[in-house]
Amino acid sequence: MKPARKQRLILIAIMLAGIGLAATFALKAFNENLMYFFSTSDVVSGKAPKDALFRLGGMVVKGSVERAESSLLVKFKLSDFSQEVTVEYSGILPDLFREGQGIVAKGRLDSRGVFVAEEVLAKHDENYMPPEVKASLKTPAEVAQ
Repeated sequence: MKPARKQRLILIAIMLAGIGLAATFALKAFNENLMYFFSTSDVVSGKAPKDALFRLGGMVVKGSVERAESSLLVKFKLSDFSQEVTVEYSGILPDLFREGQGIVAKGRLDSRGVFVAEEVLAKHDENYMPPEVKASLKTPAEVAQ
């Protein structure tokens, strides 16, 4: 093999190895930042990860909101009209947060099975509901069947 051809072959091999390494790093970063959505039924049935961040969506159960007097801790229940999950959030809730409203919370499950939220998002008008929440909700008529 001629020296020029050998150099080109080595250069091509180094370039391919670099592209492969870059693709590996990109896919690893993408996978680490991927956050899945789960309904309350999925969480109760154990489909949600125990050690990773995920999004939980549902409707805030009427009469379930409890606020701590000395801190910003708020506890409430989310439901998809089938199962309920207790959520704890320490912070200022969105202005549109209220009972009976659809929300999406980002966080993780703790050892008690309580969802500890890092962020709570509420809908911005009466017609909007996140598509994931809408798809996961079962109407009371569907539950009765």
